[in-house]
Order: sequence, then C-alpha cells, then structure tokens
Amino acid sequence: MHRQLASLALCLWLGLTSGIHAADGPVARWKLTADGQDSVGKSHGVAQDVEFTTGQSAKFNGRSSQVTIPATESLKLGTGDFTISLWVDTAEILDDDLGDLISQFDSESRTGFHLSLRNNTGVTSSLANYRQLEFGIDAGTEPVFTDEGRPGNAVFGQSMAVHDGKLYVGTCEAGKDQAGHVFRFDGPGQWTDCGSPDKANSITAIADTPDGLFVGSGKYRLGGSSLAESENPHFGGRIFKYLGEKTWEEVGHFPAMEAVGGMTYYKGKLYIGSLYKPAAFQRYDGDKTWTEMPVPNGKRVESLGVFNGYLWATGYDEGHVYRFDGEQWTDLGRAGDEETTQTYAFATYKGMLQVATWRAAKVYAWERQSPPSATAGPVDAIDGLWQNRGRLGEELEVMGMLIHNGSFYAGTLPLAQIYRYDGGETWTLLKQLDTTPDVKYRRLWTMAEYQGKLFSTTLPSGHIWSMQTGACVTTDKQFPPGRHHIAAQREKDTLRLYVDGQLAAESKAGQASSLDLTNDQPWRIGAGSGDSFNGKLNDVQVFRRALSIPEIRALAKGE
Repeated sequence: MHRQLASLALCLWLGLTSGIHAADGPVARWKLTADGQDSVGKSHGVAQDVEFTTGQSAKFNGRSSQVTIPATESLKLGTGDFTISLWVDTAEILDDDLGDLISQFDSESRTGFHLSLRNNTGVTSSLANYRQLEFGIDAGTEPVFTDEGRPGNAVFGQSMAVHDGKLYVGTCEAGKDQAGHVFRFDGPGQWTDCGSPDKANSITAIADTPDGLFVGSGKYRLGGSSLAESENPHFGGRIFKYLGEKTWEEVGHFPAMEAVGGMTYYKGKLYIGSLYKPAAFQRYDGDKTWTEMPVPNGKRVESLGVFNGYLWATGYDEGHVYRFDGEQWTDLGRAGDEETTQTYAFATYKGMLQVATWRAAKVYAWERQSPPSATAGPVDAIDGLWQNRGRLGEELEVMGMLIHNGSFYAGTLPLAQIYRYDGGETWTLLKQLDTTPDVKYRRLWTMAEYQGKLFSTTLPSGHIWSMQTGACVTTDKQFPPGRHHIAAQREKDTLRLYVDGQLAAESKAGQASSLDLTNDQPWRIGAGSGDSFNGKLNDVQVFRRALSIPEIRALAKGE
C-alpha cells in the first residue's frame, strides 16, 4: 500500500512539474546506450559503426556512423506540431565538422527536416560559421531573395562570418583614400561600420573562432575581376582580432604577404595562407606568436577547409587540392581534367567533401575508394578520387558554396548566379544576384548562414543578398562543447531551439505550419545533408506536439 501511494505521489509530482503524461509522451525514443532500438514504440533503428557503451552516450565517428530508422507511420510528421529532444556531447578541440544530429530529408523533393551542428569552413576565404546549431524544415518551396543593401562603399564583400550573434562582412573599397572595412548587419538595409583595421583596400579573410573574431587584410588586385585597379598603394598581410565597437588589435604582420588568403581554425589553432605569390602558410600560437609552416611543393594554399581529421586547401597555381595533417601536405591531384586550373572553395554535402573550380565552373566530390574508417583519426593513404558533380550552367567559375536547410548551393562568375544542386550532375539556376551593366565579370563571392537564411556577397555592385527556403532557425552564437541538452520544435508557424532548457533561438515563418514534411526516406541519427556527426549522442525522443517550456526544462534536467 505504501509503495502504491509513493508511486502515485511520484506520478502526480511529475505531472505538476513536467506535464508529460503517458498519453502525451514520445512516439519514439532511442536511448542509444546499447543499440538503436526504440524503447517506447516500434520504430527500431539499425546502427552502423556506432560505438555503444552500456549506460553511456553512443559515440559517432564523423565518418560512417549513423542509426537508420524506417519512416514508420508514427514518425510521419506531416503539417503537425512536433518536438525533438536529445543529449549531445562534443569535443572542444576539433579536426572535423560537427555534423548532422538527426534528419529525415528527401533531397529530390526537398522535403523533410534536419537538426545540425555546422562548421562552415572553406567558404572561399572565410570560416563563415563555427559550432552553429541549425533546425530547418522544407517541403519543396522555392527560394525568396532579399537585397540587404550595400555596406559602405563596397565593391564587394570579400569575407563574411557570423560571430556572437551578429553577421560581419569584410569589404573591398577601391578608392585611393579608401580602405577595407568590417561592417555588422543590424537588420534589413542596416550596416554598422565596425572600423577599418588596416590601410589596405580589402578585408580579405575572416574567421569566427573560440578565441574570438579574426580578420586578414590585403591589397586586392581588382584587375583580376576585370575592373580598374585600386589606386590605394598599401599592402595588407596583417591579422587583427576584434575587441568590440571599432577597436581592433593587430596580432600578426607578414610584410612579404600582399594579401591574406584563406583563414580557418584547425585543432585549436588559427591558420592563414597568402592570396598572392610568394606562397606562405602560417599558424597562430597565441600571444602574437606565429609559426611558419610548409607549403605543398612551393604552391599557394588558398581556401582552407576542415574535414575528416585534416585541413584541406585549394590552389591557384594549379587545379589541385592539398591535405594537411598538422605537419606535412599530401597532394590529392587535379580536381577534374585539364580544364581545371584553379580550385576555389569547399563544402561538405552528404558526408563528402566538395570543391569548386575554374575554368569550367564544375564542382567535384572527393569520393572514397575504400570503406570509411570506423576510427576517428585521419587515414594516411590517398584513398579517393575526384568525381564530377556537374557544371553550373555556362558559367566559368564556382566560388562560395554552402549547405543550407538541407540543400547544396553555390555561386558563380561571370554572372553572379546562385545555383542549387539537384543530384547527379544537375544544377538548377535560381537567380542572378548582380546585374551591373557593362562589366566583364560579376561574382557571387562568399556565403554564410545567419538567422536561418543564406547570405551572399556580390561583385561589383557590393550588395549583400539573403535567401530563405522553407523555414529555418539558427543559434548564431557558438554552441558550447561538452554535454548539453537540445530541443527543436515546430509550433504552428514558429520554429524554436532550446539549449539546456533555455530558449536559444526562435523564428516565425508565415508558411511553417503549411509545410507537409511527409516523405518515405528513413530517419537518420548522426547523418543528413551535411557531414556525418562527430561526437556523442543519447536519449533521442520524438513528440508529436509542441512541448511546453516546463516540459522541456524537465527533460533538460533529466526528469
């Protein structure tokens, strides 16, 4: 009798605190402590290369790990409200993208959802997003574009990144007495000047890192874009750290470097390359101390990406891609055939590294020839080759690339067009973003994801454009390392993200409630349209309703 009363009291207490009753409970729950089985229903998953330790979180290797679950009737979300709850544990020092946490997305119809942690490295010369949490849904919608204005006197935004909840753009300004600035986006058409760190005409690179926001300066040769050269005589080659408002601290200067090229963060260190000859590659060790690193066969390393244990680099001296393990480089050969003479940017799509090229505007994927390793460490051998993913219209060059809300996008030269990848070798033209008359080249230079939208910079108009597809919400501050609870929710036309029981981001999209997410693709834990997840996961729950804040907080407390 006493035991029954105690049980009744516990149930009443749970009802008052969390409000989750059996009838309102999850339709699926994968604890991921021993296997991929559903502990409350019949949506059982099959685990591949997942390391289970009894009573602890499951480890996903960032290469091949995933749990695949058939799209059972109870998991067909349709147009209804839903909440996904899970626990995630990520490392502080990374040598890979964090990747997709859970998804169900049909890339052909562009229908479904995803919940992801993104490191968008190698976006031309920028590290655009770092440890960004993203939750998105779509049902084959067409994109909506918005001209967000021109920051300052920009010929173009050469660099762009999100830092501490704000979007920053580094500009190139061509006048004799002008210099590159950094601008902060403060809403439609509102660009706040954060200062001009250097005298050079451009802020050529930018990176959001755990150590702060860093930028690199340069004298950009506008003749390379068939424009009149800038009369500004000053070289760049300087690195600055942002201290807030219009205050910048110089942390490095390389006199022989006319312009900083790519910039990224790898294994806890900031790395930079040189845009122009002579080739140079430097590592920042903190406290204004830099270490000169080798370059591959004397070649320049440009766009710098991070993928599967390595730092990867594109090249302007030949159409090759190079891979760095922290000490030495491996030349992975030409991406494509002889028509590829330069490589420009990276993105990771469906667990595969993609590279952009000149002079036939094709994208190539690094495709493994042996099964992915179940270990987290890099592999030593060259174990893949470059596979053609098609040409973007009749364009000549592919520049910025990004995975946004489940789909893969890329920008081009000479028409500054944006394309969506639709599988095989098929790219769909969405819009020309720069229509400046009487110029030879127009560029869609770089990209970043901010406030659930895809932002792009253009040359020579200098305007910034945003694009929205479906409904998407992002936390634009770095997701903390270690173990944390995440809840993602659709309630009517509102998407929300909660971290450790607190509302982290919210987006109201007028069409969210009308998006029918029904598709027959499997649910995947640890995989999706981006990279495979690199970290630990457990207790993944799906509710076919929008949980209340007290309920989410109870889950975040492990109740």
